[in-house]
Amino acid sequence: MAEQFCDVGRGITLCYESFGESSDPPALLIMGLATQMIAWHEDFCRQLAERGLYVVRFDNRDVGRSSVVGGRPPTTAQLLLRSKRAAHYTLADMALDADGLLSALELAPAHVIGASMGGMIAQTLAARYPEHVRSLVSIMSSTGSRWSGQPSPRIYRTFLRRAPLERAAYIAHLERLFTTIGSPGFPREIEDLRALAGTSFERGHDPAGAGRQLAAIIASGDRTAELSQIRAPTLVIHGTADPLVAPSGGRATARAIPGAKLMMIEGMAHDLPRALWPRIIDAIAEQAHRVDGTLAAPTAPAAPGAAVAPEKRGYF
Repeated sequence: MAEQFCDVGRGITLCYESFGESSDPPALLIMGLATQMIAWHEDFCRQLAERGLYVVRFDNRDVGRSSVVGGRPPTTAQLLLRSKRAAHYTLADMALDADGLLSALELAPAHVIGASMGGMIAQTLAARYPEHVRSLVSIMSSTGSRWSGQPSPRIYRTFLRRAPLERAAYIAHLERLFTTIGSPGFPREIEDLRALAGTSFERGHDPAGAGRQLAAIIASGDRTAELSQIRAPTLVIHGTADPLVAPSGGRATARAIPGAKLMMIEGMAHDLPRALWPRIIDAIAEQAHRVDGTLAAPTAPAAPGAAVAPEKRGYF
């Protein structure tokens, strides 16, 4: 379905797109910091829809074609000092955006899946609006604690660099960033990455938006206590090689949410390699169908020749 727009209240309009049959259980995909909904690759969305879910992806505020909030972004010093004064909104506001989308589209309760900052938004949505969340999947995310999930110092220079305004430089910037945080043990889809960067630039590019979203994360602080209120069945997925949100962030998230299941994937970093899609999609679909009390759709086949890293499963 073509991109559509939805007024979710408080002056915020979100751009969204859907995949699959609207009669199937809904699944809301929430993407991460400064990353548009198209980072949930169309093929990923379609494969998830083929597993019997009605998939909706959307641009968060301040990115892509959704509303630009505006306002001065935080300075580098404010970010490094974790100052809360620079924030124009918080993760709670972004979770309310997502809840507004679910309500306006009459999709609640939905299975909610978030990656990175999107995982934080999904966690907040599940904690604050439990009646609207059937199940939760938090991928490569954290609790906001300063004692877990912190970035590797080697990525700060690349991560904090402001995105260029010129198209070719912007594409090169994103390629460099995702090479730095991407999974080293899996094939790099460079052409896919460049296409994503080019399309993202064309859909909407406000370099200050990334700073405002990062300020929202900082202003939200440690959410561990709030996560303890989540009652939705929860799966936490994290890579053992993640340099942006250290694996301790995933473990802390699983510990904080009652009954959460933790799935650690060997060699996965801060991205979603195509070779891992079958495993991740299977895990999302299996939890959703188990919660709904339906039989899961057939397991998605692994890509030809794809070497999928072994995973470690456990409860924390």
